[in-house]
Amino acid sequence: MALPASKKTRALLGYLAANDRKVRRERLCEMFWEVPDDPRGALRWSLSKLRGLIDDEGGCRLVADREEVGLDCSALSVDWRTLRDVAAGDIRKVDTPVLEAATAAWGDFLEGLELPRCDDYQAWLIAMREDARKRFVALLRELVQRPIDPERALALARLWTTLDPYDALARVALIDLLDRLGRRSEADQQRMLGTRKLDEADVPVPPSLRGAVAVSESAPPLPVQHVKFCTASDGTGLAYSIAGDGPPLVKTANWLNHLEQDWESPLWRHWIRELATYRQIVRYDERGNGLSDWNAAEISFEAFVDDLASVVDAAGLETFDLFAVSQGCSVSIAYAVRHPERVRRMVLYGGYAVGWKRRGTREEVERREAMMILTRQGWGKNNPAYRQMFTTLFLPDASPAEADWFNELQRVSTSPENAVRLQHAFGDIDVESLLPHVRVPTLVIHGRDDAVVPFAAGRRLAAGIPNAEFVLLESRNHLLLETEPAWPRAAACIKEFLAGP
Repeated sequence: MALPASKKTRALLGYLAANDRKVRRERLCEMFWEVPDDPRGALRWSLSKLRGLIDDEGGCRLVADREEVGLDCSALSVDWRTLRDVAAGDIRKVDTPVLEAATAAWGDFLEGLELPRCDDYQAWLIAMREDARKRFVALLRELVQRPIDPERALALARLWTTLDPYDALARVALIDLLDRLGRRSEADQQRMLGTRKLDEADVPVPPSLRGAVAVSESAPPLPVQHVKFCTASDGTGLAYSIAGDGPPLVKTANWLNHLEQDWESPLWRHWIRELATYRQIVRYDERGNGLSDWNAAEISFEAFVDDLASVVDAAGLETFDLFAVSQGCSVSIAYAVRHPERVRRMVLYGGYAVGWKRRGTREEVERREAMMILTRQGWGKNNPAYRQMFTTLFLPDASPAEADWFNELQRVSTSPENAVRLQHAFGDIDVESLLPHVRVPTLVIHGRDDAVVPFAAGRRLAAGIPNAEFVLLESRNHLLLETEPAWPRAAACIKEFLAGP
């Protein structure tokens, strides 16, 4: 189709094609023509050129009256509409050929049709280009982890990093594909490039980009971890990993996860090593955390439950045990009530049914809100002083090395904005009404002097779940450390419970 020579007329066609409704003539005149001109006359001229271009004996596609103008796209192929419609639904359920067709070609939205003197149009064009980019990236993220031709997946991963150069998830996916295809030299170069790019933007760099992290020779080796990617129902990219052998044990995401950082961390390493001796462990980074998508449109309890459902489906698990910590306990409870046929047994550690906004006293709520103000102001700074307040609260008995790890985990796991959004979402949690409906065998474990989630919240959790077992630990830490006397007891109780039928 030969487009009109007039740049404004072509831009007008694109604008009408992207709109679902008719647009008032006055609005079109304001967007495309300066006041000293004859806006209405110029609009009529452009419409006459378009009518001759797109109307035919099959019908009148340009619909215009004295007040409004619209474009009937029912018989037209519009790339933007195809991309929008595919990305708007549950991308996981879209057939691979449909995704391939939607990503077959890429270019800037209305490329070359900038109108610098038309401010309203330019503002709309900038917003639409960003919207198109985000939707296209969501499709790329899903396609890259599909079982497609590796070379095709590599080309898509390259395009993903081009469109979102500061997305650590894109960098990791690209390097993983290069490694799998045996392109070691290029993978190493991409590691250096990715590290530099993320450092330039002050984005935390995943350990896999910086290289292997040294581990004490005295520590027993961990099993091999395989990091994979999937997509939540709303298009949010999720990273998950599988390690070990045996019946599957899914660890529900909790406050601040990072699949690679946790793997090397003295805070989580003993948990992973212990559980992997008799289970295949499936872990994932919650939306807004770690290697998962930091730019999630929605951060809410329902989204957390959907993340869990998306990961277990992507991993191909039919039945499995759940292990949850902190707010992950509430997520596990909701999932177990909705899908009792898939959950065999459930371990809830340091959890609660009601979030801090709903269960806390006025003083506690005010303290939490004050901490979030400090979080927004200082979380991302290299000085860990702001993050130290969380470390002291979560791990009062941590050694200096353990405290340093937790400080760094906070920085690399999420942004200040997401830290605040996540805390607000945790505060709104309330699954107390679901407790009587839990039908799977459940073990509840809680530290007596946990300062993050009061002991009463754990006891309330156990009392509300029918036939739940309850284990009290002598600990002040929200996450049990390997050096604590309570750790061997906790490990033994979990192993014994999961061995049940």
